Amino acid sequence: MATLQSLGDLAGATAPAAPEAPVHVQKLDKLGRAYATGKRKDAVARVWIKPGKGEIKINDRDVEVYFARPVLRMLLTQPLGVANRVGQYDVMVNVVGGGLSGQAGAVRHGLAKALTYYEPELRSPLKKAGFLSRDSRVVERKKYGHKKARRSFQFSKR
Repeated sequence: MATLQSLGDLAGATAPAAPEAPVHVQKLDKLGRAYATGKRKDAVARVWIKPGKGEIKINDRDVEVYFARPVLRMLLTQPLGVANRVGQYDVMVNVVGGGLSGQAGAVRHGLAKALTYYEPELRSPLKKAGFLSRDSRVVERKKYGHKKARRSFQFSKR
């Protein structure tokens, strides 16, 4: 260890260590699929993706049958659109809990995570679009003495 004589010597003595960026590697199962879990409100979606013709099955049903509203179908295909991978992956989803809107959000979150596991270079555009962060907003619980979470009963002085 060298003895330092001045502040000028201190600057040269400690070289800042360059922080290494985390290296993301491909995570696949034995069948060559990427798996991820997505969550939104009370819904939890387990998502598997593999290269294919672009079929999307949700709870063993076609996506047009399960999510009848076009807005929900558009919501869950957003990560594929951002990554320019529409029609390139077969998506198999098992989703439970919550309502249809929460389930669509959970599928979107899980699909984005599964895409990053299959193709790690897609992490940057998906993260920039906000698909990799879990929306932590949940319904506030009902309080006693109240009609709902914050709504009180009507008060009358008479």
